[in-house]
Parts: sequence; C-alpha cells; structure tokens
Amino acid sequence: MSTYDNTQVDRATGAAALAMTTTMAVRWRLVAVKLHLSAVGGAVENFTATLDSVTNAVYDTVHFSLNMNAVADVVWVPDPAIFFEAGDELDFAYNNANTRDWGLEVYYIDATLGVL
Repeated sequence: MSTYDNTQVDRATGAAALAMTTTMAVRWRLVAVKLHLSAVGGAVENFTATLDSVTNAVYDTVHFSLNMNAVADVVWVPDPAIFFEAGDELDFAYNNANTRDWGLEVYYIDATLGVL
C-alpha cells in the first residue's frame, strides 16, 4: 500500500477571487496543494492557506503565503507533514485582481488510517 492510496482531492476552478475550504470530520494530514493560473498573477497579491482551528481562534495561523505577482504555478508539499484536528478548516484565498483563470487542487489524507 502506498502513502497515497487513501488520498482525497478537493478541486475548484474559477476566474474571480479564489476562496476554498478543505476539512475532514477526522484527524487529517495535508499532502499537497497545486494552484495554476492562466498567466502570472500580475498584481501584488498573496495566495494563502490559513488554518481556521476548531479548538479556538487563538490557534488560527497562516501556513502558506506566496506573492503571485510573477507566478503562474504553485506546488506546495509540506515538509515536515502538517496534521489537523477533526473539524479544523484550511482556508485558501487569492484576490485575483487581474481575473486569471485558476485551478486549485488540495490533496489530503485521513490520518486515522495509519497510512501516513
């Protein structure tokens, strides 16, 4: 059994602002995030991944942030692994002022399965 046998994927596309949330009802691990823009962002704006903690807002943290001004592709593979509690939300955002077409894929795994 490979590490990715039980990987789940959330996908979204658009041409306006990006706003997507990934969560699970069990403890989970983020595997990878891929974002593609149809052209470099062209504006000084960050693509972010922010924890919305189920425990308490004092634990909310930005886990990833990248200025997309001169970037069209992002592949983020957290190392070391990032684990989330059941109900934690990972919120992805990008204002997309230049209305680039975008595609976002978020790969994650149920951490309770023991396949990490």
